[in-house]
Amino acid sequence: MAAVPVVIGSRIASTGPQSSPVADQLVDTHGRVHRDLRISLTDRCSLRCTYCMPEQGNEWLARTSILSTDEIIELAEVAVSLGIRTFRLTGGEPLLRTDIADIVRRIAALGSAERPVEVAMTTNGITLAAKLPELIDAGLTRLNISIDTIQRQRFADLTRRDRLDDVFEGIAAAAASPLRPLKLNAVAMRGVNDDELVDLLAFAMDSGAQLRFIEQMPLDAGHTWDRNTMVTREEILAALSERWQLTPVPGRGGAPAEKWTIDGGPHEVGVIASVTAPFCGACDRLRLTADGQLRNCLFSLTEYDLTGLLRSEDAKGAAPADRTAAIADLLHSCVRGKLPGHAIDDPSFLQPARGMNAIGG
Repeated sequence: MAAVPVVIGSRIASTGPQSSPVADQLVDTHGRVHRDLRISLTDRCSLRCTYCMPEQGNEWLARTSILSTDEIIELAEVAVSLGIRTFRLTGGEPLLRTDIADIVRRIAALGSAERPVEVAMTTNGITLAAKLPELIDAGLTRLNISIDTIQRQRFADLTRRDRLDDVFEGIAAAAASPLRPLKLNAVAMRGVNDDELVDLLAFAMDSGAQLRFIEQMPLDAGHTWDRNTMVTREEILAALSERWQLTPVPGRGGAPAEKWTIDGGPHEVGVIASVTAPFCGACDRLRLTADGQLRNCLFSLTEYDLTGLLRSEDAKGAAPADRTAAIADLLHSCVRGKLPGHAIDDPSFLQPARGMNAIGG
């Protein structure tokens, strides 16, 4: 078993024998092999979606606590050696990072023929059109764009910003790019956009994109989520089936979305039903917050402090091999602590203190 690093003051101690990080994989106690790391680059966002954060009064992470590009790459390099093959850059809004193209380029460079690496991104699309060529040149391979409505006033009401044209421009630029599959994400919300599910899917199909509807999850900063008012997977499928014939796509694997072909294909639609049809048994994802906390589940109440490890006085003076071993041990410790599932339906479920923007999408 890999050693677990313990930070005591500024000293990194070890609770077990060292092992070679390159020889290991990130396997939890339930046999799940982890191959996906989602890295939040910032908790800040250019929108103020009502289901995510308040319009004003947000307590942002201190800029000094945000991981630097070098720190992100140091962690990513070790993660690749342990079997991580997909990196998804999230936020907040990742395009707010001025060094975003450099981050993409340096992560993409970690890949090789023996261990290829994909760099994906989830964005609200507002500044995407201008930045996409540089991101593709840097090595971006996949893209998800969030859009919960295609109605102008509804978009302004929902996001508290009148930026729908910018999102449309970003989607058009992505559709004209070589990035495939292009995915659009929409959170289905009762009384907000549940009358628009068919229109959203038709828009995605016209854009050459795959739409993925997402059940609203208990990740709002105000902790006002109510399971009884969310739009469920079954309701989404029922609404879509009134217009199209949906056929399940087999072979989901560890993907968060179940998929269906539309009228026999080639178009597909996905549903991420974290609440009513959880997929925890095949989950292969870890998360890194913008302030350097490793999380083994979106709903975890436990975090593993990478920032403290990297910035302690002992770590700063440590040999590269010792720093690598300490990071590997922290990743292993995080994976070993992963529970079998998030238990949203359990009466004892507690919502994470962080909102979605602070955890990373």
